[in-house]
Amino acid sequence: MRGQWFIDGTWQPLEEEESNLIEQEHLSCFRGQQIQESFDIEVSKSIDGKDAIHSFKLSRNHVDWHSMDEVYLYSDATTSKIARTVTQKLGFSKASSSGTRLHRGYVEEATLEDKPSQTTHIVFVVHGIGQKMDQGRIIKNTAMMREAARKIEERHFSNHATHVEFLPVEWRSKLALDGDTVDSITPDKVRGLRDMLNSSAMDIMYYTSPLYRDELVKGLQQELNRLYSLFCSRNPDFEEKGGKVSIVSHSLGCVITYDIMTGWNPVRLYEQLLQKEEELPDERWMSYEERHLLDELYITKRRLREIEERLHGLKASSMTDTPALKFKVENFFCMGSPLAVFLALRGIRPGNTGSQDHILPREICNRLLNIFHPTDPVAYRLEPLILKHYSNISPVQIHWYNTSNPLPYEHMKPSFLHPSKEPTSISENEGISTIPSPVTSPVLSRRHYGESITNIGKASILGAASIGKGLGGMLFSRFGRSSTPQPSETSKDSVEDEKKPVAAPPTTTTLATQTFPHSSSGFLDSALELDHRIDFELREGLVESRYWSAVTSHTAYWSSLDVALFLLTFMYKHEHDNNAKPNLDPI
Repeated sequence: MRGQWFIDGTWQPLEEEESNLIEQEHLSCFRGQQIQESFDIEVSKSIDGKDAIHSFKLSRNHVDWHSMDEVYLYSDATTSKIARTVTQKLGFSKASSSGTRLHRGYVEEATLEDKPSQTTHIVFVVHGIGQKMDQGRIIKNTAMMREAARKIEERHFSNHATHVEFLPVEWRSKLALDGDTVDSITPDKVRGLRDMLNSSAMDIMYYTSPLYRDELVKGLQQELNRLYSLFCSRNPDFEEKGGKVSIVSHSLGCVITYDIMTGWNPVRLYEQLLQKEEELPDERWMSYEERHLLDELYITKRRLREIEERLHGLKASSMTDTPALKFKVENFFCMGSPLAVFLALRGIRPGNTGSQDHILPREICNRLLNIFHPTDPVAYRLEPLILKHYSNISPVQIHWYNTSNPLPYEHMKPSFLHPSKEPTSISENEGISTIPSPVTSPVLSRRHYGESITNIGKASILGAASIGKGLGGMLFSRFGRSSTPQPSETSKDSVEDEKKPVAAPPTTTTLATQTFPHSSSGFLDSALELDHRIDFELREGLVESRYWSAVTSHTAYWSSLDVALFLLTFMYKHEHDNNAKPNLDPI
């Protein structure tokens, strides 16, 4: 928080908006004057404030100047006015009875050592749903993330002369949307629960509404650009020295941020579908006159489209299209993100190349990273939307913050999940040589520190089209196998085996080794790998209850030191490539 005017005693800064107004008024009255050693005005003799040489009215307060450095703030609330009148009748001055003295500048003079480290990377933290219900929550969450990042910086990146700054983006509270229409149609029974849902889950319905979607997108877009311009105005060297910008989005904020960066618009998609339908021939029988009129209509529409394209070309040549954001996004971190479900419902299907460009072009965003807790019910994986067989590949395990000498992420080879020996895992008519789809894949075990994660990983891979079947299989496998451990579980869950290569599955299992495009070492063939891994999974605690963590995990990212280390590792990566090596091995 920037401070110019401070409260006497506590030395807390005034709110920035009020401070700026007081500063403008102060300069307009006293610019060019010097502070005097002795004062002619005795504030103690002030009874009703008439001896104030200048007064300025704010929204809820007013400020009196008794001299250049004798400034007092008074509340205009009714109770304060009554108290001020009573105390003045008792002989006390206005300033001493109810005034708060203000100081221009801090109690201690600044030194060169007080200058903070140069900010070379800023991170905009975007919230998801629920801000209407708990306004200001994103500011508290960002403060927790910033505090965790400072601890990690001191521990792992102390040899850097720069630091990463986290800035909250609160975009929901300024939007009017439908006003109070939804509240007016809400029944009174269980009103508390209904109000909670209206203030949280309703944001998802607003975003899927063609009427309010653009308002949500513009609200976040304008706030991102406003904060970036404000930061650059206060840090003029940031752009000149090549400062980088990343975005950390949570929940629905990931989807809105993605749509801003890519410019995805459902209206354009609908227009394209209508255009294709118009071009399809009408196969029903038509009279000569009806066919003649349709031909004329088709020619007229084609002519109209040509004129519109020429007009659009003239406009484009006279003015350049301004990008949606005023900055290039270096890293886009998604936390607890349902983005994969939205993309699947928009028709995104796996491709044949392992490039991130399939869902987010690199010229828009250099790196896309999807962080999720294994029991987060809102989070889904993104990698199977790029290469389908990645549904059977374990997400990258995020290092614990206190791990000594962790293996760099870029050196961690993708490994397959082992299929379970269940006869019902694959249908009888499915050939051995086919790669299992995300729907028909068996419930798979995972090499993992602590308790293995099997079921929620399957549920997160399923698309929206098979969510019912996926949840049913998840529950069936959870309760069906919880009492009897698998024969190989003891070897898979040991910490020592985490460092050993995974052996190929035996040929006697239901799913043969030929179904996986990997070598005998258990790792994926390099020709079928992604250019960069995208899905990164937090580790479960050793004594963590899955049922309880399924409720709390969606909001557990903000204070996690593991998440803070993961973010900073990618933030400082470009500095390591150019300058010094951090204490932690870079990715």
